[in-house]
Amino acid sequence: MAYIDLGLDETVNPGIRGLLRYRPATGRPLMELAEALLRGPSTLSRGERELVAAYVSDRNDCTYCHHSHGAFAAAQLEEGRPLVDQVCADPSTAPIPEKLRALLKIAAATQVSGHDVTPSLIEDARAAGATDAEIHDVVLIAAAFSMFNRYVDALGTLAPTDRTPYEAAAPRVVESGYLA
Repeated sequence: MAYIDLGLDETVNPGIRGLLRYRPATGRPLMELAEALLRGPSTLSRGERELVAAYVSDRNDCTYCHHSHGAFAAAQLEEGRPLVDQVCADPSTAPIPEKLRALLKIAAATQVSGHDVTPSLIEDARAAGATDAEIHDVVLIAAAFSMFNRYVDALGTLAPTDRTPYEAAAPRVVESGYLA
């Protein structure tokens, strides 16, 4: 049960879903941000961007966001759930392109502190083929998901540990996005 009374059934509205309904005035802009970051125009695929969100959420130990964005990434990546699990376990050994590996290093540094993103991380990403826009977007995804993770966990929202409900929601999110 959430630490505050959300006035709704948390089993139907777990994690951030209940918080968004509790405060629509803040919930709508948060979902607009997620929509722009994860589904808007980008040279990174939607699956790759969801993978960054899942990876950062895993590093932040946010069960709800890790499982939900992991499911959304898996649904959009050809390699599916096994790749998501490999990346979250150790991106240095996961079968991903060097550009994505370099961008995940930037995401990991951002998750710790903006000051941990160094010129050498940026140069490594550029050398692997990342554009400035991709670097920007990965930093913003990592920063935003660190905020989302803290929002969800700091208010003690329900976070099912079974992946089934997250996987069931994935086709709807993949098809309709975060604003539906």
